[in-house]
Amino acid sequence: MAKQITKKIKLQIPAGKATPAPPVGTVLGPAGINLQEFCTKFNDASKDKMGDVLPVEITIYEDRTFDFVLKTPPAAFLIKKVAGIKKGSSKGANHVVATITKDQLKQIAETKLPDLNAYTVEEAMKIVEGTARNMGVAVKGLNDKELAEQEKEAIEEEKEMAKREAELEKSMEEQASATQGEVETKEEATESQE
Repeated sequence: MAKQITKKIKLQIPAGKATPAPPVGTVLGPAGINLQEFCTKFNDASKDKMGDVLPVEITIYEDRTFDFVLKTPPAAFLIKKVAGIKKGSSKGANHVVATITKDQLKQIAETKLPDLNAYTVEEAMKIVEGTARNMGVAVKGLNDKELAEQEKEAIEEEKEMAKREAELEKSMEEQASATQGEVETKEEATESQE
């Protein structure tokens, strides 16, 4: 008879660096499993991938035993690693922060293929390209010209919005000073009637 599953927990932990301290201990402590045993097994299983952040899916059984499955690093992590950046663009595709080659894109797609909803490397490349685009990372020869054009349009749009906001602020200040003048005039009229 199969063991009864009580919980499934998903975490992202740096390879070879799991410790019973937070965040691992905070999440797994209430589940009642042996934290030190999990950390030792995880670190042994992931020591060849040092430097990567690995998603792990932990299955906890009724008798407080567990199994875990290591997944491939997140596409965003791999893109940042290949592009040599610390973080993606805060404006998404409207601001290009780095460019990668088609070969680098293919390499990332091949790494991620087992965990993606794709059957071929080409399909996986499209998925990873979408992630890269949302991070502001262009792919040379694939979408770099398109993203550069989109960035120019976004900058023009930002300038236009700033101009509109300045005009709106100016008109509101004029309206406020005109209203203030009316209030003062009414107060003077009230004082003269008394």
